[in-house]
Amino acid sequence: MTISLAEAAFWLAAGALIWSYAIYPLLLFFLAAVRQTWRDVAFLLGRRERRPIAREEFEPRVALLVAAHNEEAVIEHKIANTLALDYPSDRFEFLLGLDAPSDSTAERAGRASHPSFHLLPFPARRGKLAVVRDLAAATGAQILVFSDANTMMEPGTLRYLVRHFRDAHVGAVCGELRLANAEGTPHGESLYWRYEVALKFLENRLNCVLGANGAVYAVRRELFCADRRWIVEDFQVPMEIRHAGHRVVYDPEATALEEAAPSLAAEFWRKVRIGAGAFQTFFANLHFLNPLKGMLALAYFSHKVLRWFGPFFLLSTWAASAVLSQRHPVYVGTFAAQTAFYLLALAGLAGRNKGPRSRLLALPLYFCAVNLALLLGFLRWMSGRQQTKWAATPRSAGATAVAKGNVHE
Repeated sequence: MTISLAEAAFWLAAGALIWSYAIYPLLLFFLAAVRQTWRDVAFLLGRRERRPIAREEFEPRVALLVAAHNEEAVIEHKIANTLALDYPSDRFEFLLGLDAPSDSTAERAGRASHPSFHLLPFPARRGKLAVVRDLAAATGAQILVFSDANTMMEPGTLRYLVRHFRDAHVGAVCGELRLANAEGTPHGESLYWRYEVALKFLENRLNCVLGANGAVYAVRRELFCADRRWIVEDFQVPMEIRHAGHRVVYDPEATALEEAAPSLAAEFWRKVRIGAGAFQTFFANLHFLNPLKGMLALAYFSHKVLRWFGPFFLLSTWAASAVLSQRHPVYVGTFAAQTAFYLLALAGLAGRNKGPRSRLLALPLYFCAVNLALLLGFLRWMSGRQQTKWAATPRSAGATAVAKGNVHE
């Protein structure tokens, strides 16, 4: 039987989406279960001590680095939150780099006075990565911890991040960012975020964690290398470390809190920038797909690459099923289901300002917004218009509530 071009396009694109969103997570779950069972059997047969014997306190020198542009709504809370973290003050320093703010960020930050706090103003706007590189060069700390101005860490987060570096094979550790919504209303990102957290948890068990979240992660100083103008350095830096043979660990106990974007538009344009960075990473690092890397390459291809190219797969499946539905009744259902999903997303967009939001509409809306942002990010990367400089997401009244710790997930 001859397969038409439309059929081939439909099944290849649909297969890629099904693999990335459904089969790959199931494969992760299965492999993680097998690995855990093997470890349990080895423990039962070996009768060894399961938990490591307590040793002397591990407290290397740590520097927390933050680059801030216009963050007047949260900067004072960030400073107070950071200086209250549970870590010896003589082993810790907080370096805040001001990337030429045009609001009162510099004035507010300048009011802080603490032996561990160092304020480094930069008169020319250069972007987060350039500022962070200068901050890293200004400290001799053994462990570099990265965070954002609007991210509030739990008191024990530093210790949770740092404890893993006792193992010489660990090169980077990423924590868990929890999103807070000041209104307490459901949002699609929360559901999607939990799905992503579950994947990261399973990937951690299989030693194939991919990247980190720039709001809460740490690296060994000697492994921090950001010699290019990366748009999403929080993915690039840990991925290079892992690809070089060091472990990258995900620790869900190392938590930080951040306000979810106050509007879909604000979140959308942030994701367009991230999308442009994703394609920059992909085309500059084709060696990340080296099959000799085994599970790491499979995870990167399944969890990242297929997701980044998801918009093209979605367009292909919809267009192909539209063509095929004219000749093959079996495709009528697939075309109708896809169209209905996109109509739900449009309904969610239309109803955002008309009363309480619906979970039924929030997830389709968020999913479609993410993929549209990736598509625009691809076009922005192709045109060369995406810069490494960033504009802070507009902070709502909820940002202050989150900063003060009054809002929980």
